[in-house]
Amino acid sequence: MLEEIDHVGIAVNDLEAAVKFYEDAFGAVVVHREVIESDGVEEALINVAESYIQLLTPMHDESPVAKFIAKRGEGIHHIAYRVDSCADALKSVVSHGYEAIDPLPRPGSRGTTVAFISPKSSFGTLIELVQE
Repeated sequence: MLEEIDHVGIAVNDLEAAVKFYEDAFGAVVVHREVIESDGVEEALINVAESYIQLLTPMHDESPVAKFIAKRGEGIHHIAYRVDSCADALKSVVSHGYEAIDPLPRPGSRGTTVAFISPKSSFGTLIELVQE
């Protein structure tokens, strides 16, 4: 069901400084930028092989990413796995008694469909399911 890692989400206070770090230190290039109003974040995606590093910065204090940074500081926020069907993967998680954050798949960045699995069910790791 899990095809590969889509991205690793990294929560940062200063998106421009984080982008500059990856550009300066690794010669990385941002391949996509987007504001995701529904999550209250702005993202910058850096391509690494067939996956991405997703740099996320909160747009307001009520954003889940803002709350994450306030509680834990900057750093790895979540890991995202590519799946063939977000609906099927989400149904499997729930049918096995694990907790989903999203009751149904929803639109994500880059035109994807996504759903999040609670870290309470996945050993402290927030998991995002991504269907391209």
